Amino acid sequence: MLNTTYEPINVCSAKRAVVLLLKGRAEVLEAGSQRLRSEHIAMTLPIVIRLRSYVKIPRGEARRLSRRVVLARDDHCCQYCGSTRHLTLDHVVPRSRGGSHSWENVVTSCAPCNIRKGSRLPHEAGMILHSRPRPPSPADFLVSSPHGVPEGWAPYLADEAVA
Repeated sequence: MLNTTYEPINVCSAKRAVVLLLKGRAEVLEAGSQRLRSEHIAMTLPIVIRLRSYVKIPRGEARRLSRRVVLARDDHCCQYCGSTRHLTLDHVVPRSRGGSHSWENVVTSCAPCNIRKGSRLPHEAGMILHSRPRPPSPADFLVSSPHGVPEGWAPYLADEAVA
């Protein structure tokens, strides 16, 4: 779902998209090959819709931290060793040492690295972060699957989100 400004907002179900279309609150930008039929109407399954009126959405810190989005932001790999297996979340500055539960302090970590680091700071454990934690971009909220992005979405997402 895109805002009136063509900015990605979120991923919604086909049912929600159809309801928005039927109420006249959205328009279809990309449609699939599947058809939906009812007694009175037939339409193609929408893949990308755009709202007709602008919706203000919260940014970065205002959005609640979630495991799914942290994993997407960190490209589904451990920020210490690069592994893609047994992923967990790690507080860079441990909560026991005053670290916050915020976008800037939480990274993706594999279980072995998380155990190795324990309640120490990365430099104390002899570990280096591959990238600095940051608030997620709007695309991070959309591209939260390790299976990639549907082809029809590519023109509407930032280049770094699709890569």
